[in-house]
Amino acid sequence: MSGREKQGGKACAKVKSRFSRAGLQFPVGRIYRLLHKGSYVERVGAGAPVYLAAVLEYLMAEVLELTGNASRDNKKTRLIPRHLQLAIRNDEELYKLLGGVTIAQAGVLPKIQPALLPKKTESHHHKVQSK
Repeated sequence: MSGREKQGGKACAKVKSRFSRAGLQFPVGRIYRLLHKGSYVERVGAGAPVYLAAVLEYLMAEVLELTGNASRDNKKTRLIPRHLQLAIRNDEELYKLLGGVTIAQAGVLPKIQPALLPKKTESHHHKVQSK
């Protein structure tokens, strides 16, 4: 008999995945496998993929929340790349993180150069007083 069979009366505990144990949605096992196979380092600790999965999940939640707000502002129910662009470019920290990223079919932020705007003329009331 193997070591597990000798325990007799104890019921075998149900196997829980690492991301469910950590309370995450992102797959810890897959991240561990990709870190291991990527040859980034010789050894990968047990906590590294959990931490990385938590960071990725937080970033994803942040981006999705801001994108949802942008879509609601445009009175749309479906998220499109334009909403993603508006969310990222209007948030200072996300813009710093994803500044060099190009999002396809997203357009640019609306901005008019101040030199192209018409010059403000004196009001009619002001001209009458100066005469």
